[in-house]
Amino acid sequence: MRRRDFSASLVIASAAIQPLLAQVPEKLRTIAIVASFGKTETISETGSGFWRAFFGELRRLGHVEGRNLIVERYSAEGHPARYGDLSRDVVSLNPDVIFLTGNLLARRFRTLTVTTPIVATMSDPLETGMVQSLARPGGNLTGVSGDAGIEIWGKRLELLKEAVPSMAKLAYVGVQLTQIGATRRAVESGAQRLGVSAIGVSVEEPSPAEYRRLSAALVEQKPDAMAVTYGFGNEIVELAAKQRLPAIYPARGYVDIGGLMAYGSDLTETARQCANDVHQILGGIEPGEIPIYQATKFELVINLRTANALGLTLSQLLLARADEVIE
Repeated sequence: MRRRDFSASLVIASAAIQPLLAQVPEKLRTIAIVASFGKTETISETGSGFWRAFFGELRRLGHVEGRNLIVERYSAEGHPARYGDLSRDVVSLNPDVIFLTGNLLARRFRTLTVTTPIVATMSDPLETGMVQSLARPGGNLTGVSGDAGIEIWGKRLELLKEAVPSMAKLAYVGVQLTQIGATRRAVESGAQRLGVSAIGVSVEEPSPAEYRRLSAALVEQKPDAMAVTYGFGNEIVELAAKQRLPAIYPARGYVDIGGLMAYGSDLTETARQCANDVHQILGGIEPGEIPIYQATKFELVINLRTANALGLTLSQLLLARADEVIE
């Protein structure tokens, strides 16, 4: 009799505990996202293709904003002068992980914290000195290299030369070019191999005043074409159109809004891998133990409407090599 009473008591206790267990909330984790440019409201699952893929992958892995994930959003909106204040504000929050876009942001954050895990999109982190090893980056930084090596700039210039066979003088432009010495050397080396002279034109930040200064410098230098490096917003496409300069960009987003051509990594792949890195860190793996992922998918996108507006006749061979031609 006692045994039956004891069993019944266990059943009753178990039934009573079940609703309580169901009410236990999932552990909330915090990710701080800091973008180099763009508006914070675009950093969402309904934003650009990159952010849709990033948040979609996080969701697939079980991290859902509003359920078990808090997302703090920040953007420098294309102004490197804001990096200092942004980095101090974000580090002071002590989030579980920080996700950044770009080498310059990652460098700034690493001067302020050696403990908070950081995932970043980067350009050749080994060549640019961001890490000492891709397999075991060490410290508190990991992420994705958006190129298979800094030599990708040589490939971009070859494609630009194919689109503009008469190119003899190239302008390569960037935000704070003095901070990206490896990129400058790669562009200049690639231009030299093609027998093209290259001049670098740097701006401090993509502000209206600096765009005007850049425009004046390009008018003075009279290049045949332009290679756009990192840090610019959409205004650089407008500038190229006004000066009727054929230009190649590092990401397809510029081509979608009227840029001539872009050659770069598949941003969907990059976004998903970054989300996977965040997932591993939230699961307890140290960032320094997570290998830097190197992009494996690259796409050439050409805007044929822009080519026609510039009076360029692109070869069928070049068009056939494109992953997408916007007509």
